[in-house]
Amino acid sequence: MRRVLALAAALLLAGPALAETLLIRNATVHTMTAAGTLESADILLRDGTVAAVGRALEAPSEARVIDAQGQPVTPGFFGGLTHLGLEEIGLEPTAEDGALQLGTMRPEFDVALAFNPASVSIVVSRVEGVTFAVIAPSAEAGRGDAPGGTIIAGQGAVIALDGGAATHSRALFLDFGADANELSGGSRAAQYMLLKQAFLEARTPNVVLADDQRLLTPAGRQALLDFIGGAGVFVFDIDRAADIRQVLAFAAREKLRVAIAGGAEAWRVAGELAAARVPVILDALEDLPGGFDSIGATLENAARLQRAGVKVAFTMDSAEPHNVRKLRQTAGNAVAHGLPWEAALAGLTRVPAEIFGVSDRFGTIERGRRANLVVWSGDPLEVTSFATHVFIDGALQPDRSRQTELRDRYLERVRAGTAR
Repeated sequence: MRRVLALAAALLLAGPALAETLLIRNATVHTMTAAGTLESADILLRDGTVAAVGRALEAPSEARVIDAQGQPVTPGFFGGLTHLGLEEIGLEPTAEDGALQLGTMRPEFDVALAFNPASVSIVVSRVEGVTFAVIAPSAEAGRGDAPGGTIIAGQGAVIALDGGAATHSRALFLDFGADANELSGGSRAAQYMLLKQAFLEARTPNVVLADDQRLLTPAGRQALLDFIGGAGVFVFDIDRAADIRQVLAFAAREKLRVAIAGGAEAWRVAGELAAARVPVILDALEDLPGGFDSIGATLENAARLQRAGVKVAFTMDSAEPHNVRKLRQTAGNAVAHGLPWEAALAGLTRVPAEIFGVSDRFGTIERGRRANLVVWSGDPLEVTSFATHVFIDGALQPDRSRQTELRDRYLERVRAGTAR
């Protein structure tokens, strides 16, 4: 019974923690700003923000002091494009809220409304140094006799892993390429045809169309029009270089702010992406062709894009919540294949914050910014390193999760010789 109560108490810690005045001393601070990396530096946290960064800072009388002993301190990490808080167990459909299967185009579909800030997987990810992520819908074909989704998967949002609601910047997700053929009549050419009609309906709601020819509801027209007007970024999930060129041309004509997700062949059009200032959110472990759209997949994708001047952020190919904590390892793999270490760290911090319009809160360590940062035991891109302290809005987060409680419970039995 005591163990059950201890586990319940640990899970209750998933709620928002309280900010206090803290001074982190003697740290290697990766600011991710023009200030670069500061050796033997201090960080003062007050009222949820970074009050000062520098050497030999004076500790206020009310401050609690944490000696980092030279360990790295980074901005809190990005968890990628994920179903965190939308999915609990992949084999249980009643606990999956990331995909719409109505068979009609509904850009007003917003997964943030289904986000569960009390999901156990959020605590597990936060313990690993993840402080923000983007919850994203999936465009899926139908299951059994159920209708599928459409090429416009719906809206997602930035979340902070602090136990609060999804209230941050918006994004509209679109699925293009071979994987979306079942959602567009069997041809990727139809994907652009359908998208053009959707834009026409959004911009000219009085266009003469029969009801069975319309793609959008009135709410859908308004939602799409809001994004066309700049309410958020359009994220195109697409891999083939030829398709990326089509998306770049469409975005230029429509004057859209876009990002590429996936981008297995993005390196082949790196110059065009750089010229258009379009970032790529990629899986750095994508190195084998999963189909004809990714024949050019390579572990050097991130490095080649970065050398061409493209901003690179990281995600996992799977949106399953349990993969979020592994994302920093994929960034480390990109470093092993030519990406500069600082660029990999930026792909987990500053770059995704810039892409999704939350760089005023996440991604950097500087005076006046919200205090979302992590103290690490060693190189954060090494698999053997771990987060020793995680701060969200200046509040030190609990270092316990359901997994750590279960680990300790069964280790105790092993040591006592009672494990079965």
